[in-house]
Amino acid sequence: MLSVKRNISNLLKILLIVGFGYFFWLMLHITLEYIPLRPDASFLMIKQTEVTDQPEYLWFFYTHVYASIFILLSGFLAILRKDFGIKKFHRNAGKIYIFLILILAAPSGVYMGIFANGGLYSKISFVLLGGFWWFSTFKAYQLVRKRKFSAHKQWMWRSFALTLSAITLRMWKVILVYACHPDPMDVYRIIAWLGWIPNILLVEYLIAKKYL
Repeated sequence: MLSVKRNISNLLKILLIVGFGYFFWLMLHITLEYIPLRPDASFLMIKQTEVTDQPEYLWFFYTHVYASIFILLSGFLAILRKDFGIKKFHRNAGKIYIFLILILAAPSGVYMGIFANGGLYSKISFVLLGGFWWFSTFKAYQLVRKRKFSAHKQWMWRSFALTLSAITLRMWKVILVYACHPDPMDVYRIIAWLGWIPNILLVEYLIAKKYL
């Protein structure tokens, strides 16, 4: 049984590396679309009401987008730990990851969630996502300070599952658009929840089975 769990764990890590590398490249490409700063680039083209009526929206948006790409990378390096010979990066990568989420990305994400497309259901989902993201990361920080490393690792996985919503949200969007051709606002309402609920359920299952 232990051998099976170990093999599953190793397989998951390999899949994580390959999948993360590909999707990180895609996310980096999306982030670069907002350099140089333009209030009408890409996603912002459909947020002109917020850009015009809420001058601070742009700064929250840029804060969230730019911080998130570093969060994805630092979080990935942190969770790999000693298993892939990069233990020396774990502590520093974890500090960067936690700082960027707690101070920049999660608060700005909650703010942006208030103005999310798709109406009330989308807004509730994105605000909850930002709140849970902040809480799970803060919990991981508290536990590592108390040297409760096993529990810290589990909460970091929960936090990273929510971090990966930036990727899974876009995956579900592509799947839904090509498979069902729904109304654009319906897409936002659906992916607002699909982007992170399956992620956290999967991590909870893996934690319960002691694969993580």
